[in-house]
Amino acid sequence: MKPAWDKLMAEFADSKTALVADVDCTADGKEICTKVGVQGYPTIKYGSPADLQDYQGGRDFDALLEFASENLGPTCGPDNMDLCSEDKKEEINKLTAMGEEELDSKVTALEKQISDAEETFDTELKKLQESYEKLQKDKDDSIAEAKGAGLGMMKSVLAHLKSGGGGGEEDKDEL
Repeated sequence: MKPAWDKLMAEFADSKTALVADVDCTADGKEICTKVGVQGYPTIKYGSPADLQDYQGGRDFDALLEFASENLGPTCGPDNMDLCSEDKKEEINKLTAMGEEELDSKVTALEKQISDAEETFDTELKKLQESYEKLQKDKDDSIAEAKGAGLGMMKSVLAHLKSGGGGGEEDKDEL
């Protein structure tokens, strides 16, 4: 994917309205990657720097170019009201009227709601993992116990008996 991304960056290098860039999340870019929620590599994000979205499309140059051409550049927002529908303009105006302090409080509360949901998920997932591991061990121990009690030989003898092989020493006398 790296060659396709490098080619896309070159394609948009002179754009006045769209930025295509890469960030090394393992080095100097670690802080920004944490802030925008990058959890795996490579991750592609797009949109307003204040509200980046995850890209889910193709990873070859043609798919990336098509998406970038259609989706990058100015979008509806407080800085580009002329690009907004009447509904979005009304929403932006209501949010603006709340003021910085109230809006910051609401954003913080919603981000905490997301963080709490992720934390609950991680905690419960860990519990499930521990339960799974215990169940797996119990199953493996039970299987080992059954096999250790002579199951293999019992099955061999049972198959022999069912096939008409019968009763041990007296069968030898008949030969």
